[in-house]
Amino acid sequence: MTSVLFVVSEEGYWGEECIDPLQTLSDAGADIDIATPSGSKAVVDDRSIDPENVGEETAERVREAHENDQRLQNPMPVANADGDMYDAVVFPGGHGTEWDVNQDKHARRLLRDTVEGEDGKALVVCHAIGLLAFTRDSDGEFLVAGRDVTGFPNEWEEEIVDDHDRMPDGRKLPYWVEDEVKVAGGNWDAELDSDTSVRVDGDLLTARGPGSSHAAATTLLEVLDVK
Repeated sequence: MTSVLFVVSEEGYWGEECIDPLQTLSDAGADIDIATPSGSKAVVDDRSIDPENVGEETAERVREAHENDQRLQNPMPVANADGDMYDAVVFPGGHGTEWDVNQDKHARRLLRDTVEGEDGKALVVCHAIGLLAFTRDSDGEFLVAGRDVTGFPNEWEEEIVDDHDRMPDGRKLPYWVEDEVKVAGGNWDAELDSDTSVRVDGDLLTARGPGSSHAAATTLLEVLDVK
């Protein structure tokens, strides 16, 4: 059985980016575990369960899973997760990842070990792509250097934060993921002319945002050769 670990934010994950891949992989027969930075229950971004933002169907699907999927109710601490036990590690996005997952040394270890390992695959979605800006490989170089990636683009961020980089909830966004990943040497292309954006570079898969969540999950199934 294919085994997958999801590393989910306690500061606000974007619902569709977690729940769609979680359910898509589950429906394909994958065995899934959940981890959060501290082991506390993940927190969903309220905007991602607001019907006015995401539509009634998506809002209800995410809310039901967030409240009732037992895997999400009892996560393990990321520090306890062993990447060697999984065929893939998935990092759903959401602005919240900028405050916890992307800064977590254990999350960086999981990403590095997965990408550098023999068989594992890593899928990084939306704002979680910022994790690549802080992850070094075994030689001390940025893991993303020279890799083709996509993620949440500056053009979209401009529509969310104010002139002082404050979020709608008042929190100050610490960095813009596109800027940081580029500085770390990533070959960034969010493919803004395409409806979806999923890029595969070796064992690293990246996806642009909520609208690419399902395509990201199906692409992961393809590279894992899950029928």
